[in-house]
Amino acid sequence: MINTTKIWYADPTVESLDWMNSNTLSESLQIRITEIGHDYLKGTMPVDGRTKQPFGLLHGGASVALAETLGSIASWLTVNPELFIGVGIEINANHIKAVKEGYVTAICKPIHIKGMNHIWEIKIYNDVGELTCISRFTCRIVSKAKMEGKK
Repeated sequence: MINTTKIWYADPTVESLDWMNSNTLSESLQIRITEIGHDYLKGTMPVDGRTKQPFGLLHGGASVALAETLGSIASWLTVNPELFIGVGIEINANHIKAVKEGYVTAICKPIHIKGMNHIWEIKIYNDVGELTCISRFTCRIVSKAKMEGKK
């Protein structure tokens, strides 16, 4: 059965998230959000000199950066952005298949998004749709006031 329940706090668009890349790791790695579904985010990242390890393969850390980026944005989209942000507290990844070129596409879906801890599953695929990495990410929801040092 397909889930059609919208999980987002508002009605985000891909364009409304562009500001989040400026002067960040996402900008450096050219991570882009490409699609927002009712209960998922999709994003891409090139496999090139910025994201490869010395042997010409996609660096596992780059895959983890892609996964955490999508999970963090997804958590932020589920809460009131005026009051809260999400901060990563744990991530793991299993690297399944090497990628040498092209782009990878990640799909981020919720496992648990109630309360102050969100858990996301992020699957990363190569250009031909083969699963290359699977990650689980936990994000803690914290008040913006607390992060800014206000009480």
